[in-house]
Amino acid sequence: MPRRQSIPRMTKYHTEPPNRTTARFTAKLMANGKRNLSDRILRQGLEVLEAALRNATPIIEVKPRRVGGATYQVPVEIRGDRRLSLGVRWLVQAARKRNGKSMSDKLAQELVDAMNGLGAAVKRREDTHKMAEANRAFSHFKW
Repeated sequence: MPRRQSIPRMTKYHTEPPNRTTARFTAKLMANGKRNLSDRILRQGLEVLEAALRNATPIIEVKPRRVGGATYQVPVEIRGDRRLSLGVRWLVQAARKRNGKSMSDKLAQELVDAMNGLGAAVKRREDTHKMAEANRAFSHFKW
């Protein structure tokens, strides 16, 4: 056991305490435990993150419900933490599938597209909402 106190070390990159959204986004973006790298990637596209998440976050989804012998796709509302988790996951997946040189460029392009109402993450949200709207007749099967 050391006799003297440990010396506080300065980190290479000064990070301010993140809010919940950026912490989740950083964790989802991180690969192989490289949190500093994911922080740097996210820091470049931080300005448009809130608007992009607002456009890519789903409000309603469908869940399969078995009634009798048939399986119905029942539309249900999504609670807040799952809503945020789906939006972040869809944005990161869409950014990873993009063509480009670096992840920071791909993420920035996806965030700008999502902010403008375009991009793969927003399309996925629209498809989810469309499917829920089409199955609205089965909403009385909610549990």
